[in-house]
Amino acid sequence: MNSDTSIELRPAVPEEASAIAAIVNAAYAKWVPVIGRKPLPMQADYRLALLEHQFDVATENGRVVGLIETMPREDHLWIENVAVIPEAQGRGIGRLLLVHAERKSAAAGCRELRLLTNGAFAANVSLYLKLGYAVDREEEFMNGTTIYMSKKLAR
Repeated sequence: MNSDTSIELRPAVPEEASAIAAIVNAAYAKWVPVIGRKPLPMQADYRLALLEHQFDVATENGRVVGLIETMPREDHLWIENVAVIPEAQGRGIGRLLLVHAERKSAAAGCRELRLLTNGAFAANVSLYLKLGYAVDREEEFMNGTTIYMSKKLAR
């Protein structure tokens, strides 16, 4: 599961809203039967989100295959969303995007990243734990559990 060297990261542009929405929908589709509804990222307005949040995309041969959506906060970098198209999953692209967010956070002088995920998304929770995120708290949400996680970066 090594990162593929053909993957390049760059900031997204507003014109990519449709492509980003398609990637999110494809990436999260597998969770619909698990939780019985569309996950919240599938319901977002990406035209608006691209204007309000920071998006970085992973591309392969010019095609967007993954993304990370972040929002700088006063004391941490909030990770709103990480998504990779199903056919590119398992190749380390999500990990590459998360490491990119760590570098971005550190460059901005911020030493903590935070995110949340659905407790039913076991593969996601496992990835975050492997990458050094800790569970901060769990809350009931829409007949499920939201897991809040964070990672403190070394100084």
